[in-house]
Amino acid sequence: MYFQIDLDMDPIGVESLLRCSALWGVGLIVAGLISVVPGDAGANASTPSARLEIPLGLDIYMPIPEENPLTRQKVALGKRLFSERLLSRDRSLSCTSCHDPRRAFTDGRQVSRGVVGREGTRNAPTLINRGYGATFFWDGRARSLEEQVVQPIQNSNELDLTLAEAVSRLRDQRTYRRRFQAVFDRQVEAQDLALALASYVRTILSGNSLYDRYLSGERDALSVQARKGLQIFRGKGNCTACHLGPSLTDERFHNTGVAWRNDRLLDEGRFEVTGNPEHRGAFKTPTLREIDRTAPYMHDGSIRSLEEVIEFYNRGGNPNPTLDSEVRPLNLTKDETADLLAFLRAQRGIVQEGLGASAKYNRQGGPE
Repeated sequence: MYFQIDLDMDPIGVESLLRCSALWGVGLIVAGLISVVPGDAGANASTPSARLEIPLGLDIYMPIPEENPLTRQKVALGKRLFSERLLSRDRSLSCTSCHDPRRAFTDGRQVSRGVVGREGTRNAPTLINRGYGATFFWDGRARSLEEQVVQPIQNSNELDLTLAEAVSRLRDQRTYRRRFQAVFDRQVEAQDLALALASYVRTILSGNSLYDRYLSGERDALSVQARKGLQIFRGKGNCTACHLGPSLTDERFHNTGVAWRNDRLLDEGRFEVTGNPEHRGAFKTPTLREIDRTAPYMHDGSIRSLEEVIEFYNRGGNPNPTLDSEVRPLNLTKDETADLLAFLRAQRGIVQEGLGASAKYNRQGGPE
């Protein structure tokens, strides 16, 4: 089941649709966000509009910046750039190297691997549903997708390319010169590279999971064991303290003790961005959607399986001076652990990306 946002729809029509979504229980409507608007504006050239399909379970209202409205041509350009190896120093890697669509936009490695085999210090998080995000990266250092998408290009442990060189390489390609001109009505610019990539990432969505179908009234969508796990998730497991809402994340930062080893923090996390001592060792809550396809887990990829994740929280994380107050021993039994695991595995849904006739991926991760 899908809902569609028509980029040509008038504001009154959008408002009516949002009211319906609230009645249907599709998701939370966040006040003050920018509505989807038709065409491109300002520096963006006018291009054909399209429909963004919102899967069952997600907010029908996605925040789209006024300065970067979605259009078919811009999303298509962003999708091509996402797979473009010209954007790495040695032309060997692209965004898909760490965010593989067939792995729910992760890479399966403990930490990300960049050009000439350089390794980062953090796990590559999934990109699904990031159009709803409030901050980006594990430490929240980027405040928008437009800011986030170009940082891996410049990072010396990732693609290791200056934006000036990236622009120069794209300008050397006739195809890119034409496509940027068609979308933005000007030659290739760094800001337009960011706009196109961010537009594409906003279309990477996951929904219509067994849990979504259960919430929409299909009572047999979840197994008996998964329904027991849901009760643990909401109750004894205290999972909803951090994992809530349509994206199953509070978009906030918590110290669960993962970074605490040998009586010290190996990674300061959010503190490195804010300088607030209360943020030492705190990292952004990841989504639980597609969680059984995005191992290994945590900001450093140090936990290899969902069973180990549950055990980590069951024992109360790793105690340390700034441990989040919501993290404490759960005393789950073996059966309760199995039930919770069954519920988590029910978060696998339909992963889609792009607009129009672009590919969608089924629950097994292969193309439909």
